[in-house]
Amino acid sequence: MNYNTKRLVAALLAVPALLFTAACGSDDGNNGDAAGGVAEIKGKVGAKPEISVPKEGKPSDETVVKTVSAGSGTPIKGSDFVRLDWTVEKWGGDQELGGTWAAGAAGDKAPRRQSIEQIGKPSQQLPEKVLDAVKGKKPGSRILVQGTAGDLIGQSLNTSSGIAAKDVLIWVVDPVGAASVDVKAEAEGEQAPSEPGMPEVKSPSQKAAVITVPKGEKAPKELKEQVLIKGDGKKVEAGQGLIAQYTGVKWEDGKKFDSSWDHGGATAFQIGNGSVVAGWDKGLVGKHVGDRVLLVIPPSLGYGASPQSELAKNTLVFTVDILGTV
Repeated sequence: MNYNTKRLVAALLAVPALLFTAACGSDDGNNGDAAGGVAEIKGKVGAKPEISVPKEGKPSDETVVKTVSAGSGTPIKGSDFVRLDWTVEKWGGDQELGGTWAAGAAGDKAPRRQSIEQIGKPSQQLPEKVLDAVKGKKPGSRILVQGTAGDLIGQSLNTSSGIAAKDVLIWVVDPVGAASVDVKAEAEGEQAPSEPGMPEVKSPSQKAAVITVPKGEKAPKELKEQVLIKGDGKKVEAGQGLIAQYTGVKWEDGKKFDSSWDHGGATAFQIGNGSVVAGWDKGLVGKHVGDRVLLVIPPSLGYGASPQSELAKNTLVFTVDILGTV
């Protein structure tokens, strides 16, 4: 199973196809005036921006990073988890190439899907130089990043996309929120024993949980959940980015198929809007920061709707430590 298939962060996202897979390099953009034109950005932060370019003249020869509107609060640090809205257009193309405002949510009342990222880590959706431009800005800001596809996307540019390395791309990014969470953190407190019929969980510190499926028990056909450690933090709301440690095993054979501890520690994803498997949305919205939650997810609420997944027919068992929200 490849890495992207396993990772819940990337699972079942419904954003438009983008021009890249990841990006290289660091932000050395020009924050001042540059020779050539710079796109004009209109609209309120939080609403889809209007992007216009000069009818005459050429775009700047240099990458431009500009704060269109400044937010408030604590500046975003280099390792913070962030929740973002964004859009990207080609200079003179007058057409959105991708973004969160274009992405439909799973249901009329579900929150819009946004990007949940950790600054300084490879992104599934944003080039490294674009994501790095958020660093030092404040939540509620609006940021313009303009530069050639070759500079901003680098070697990961998909040449079959119709975008050439010399084409100028215009990104507008709104950091909605930010949170600082230690990626090695875990839920604290005395863990309750598993209820009858539920898997047994052992949680060694700084390691993937050891989950033992009860012998002779048939896999449940409905979602089962239990709070093993009760936290005292804020309630998790639909649409937030949830920062968590997790371990997942298959009910059928008890084998681990993924854990955040195998990927360097805590990760984040948007909850309550279909960005991840339905069992996570149903089981984690309404829980609290500091909780350790045991979930048993039938295929209908897991990967059953994705027959190409190797987990499509499996009942999934997870322990999830909720470390924070963004």
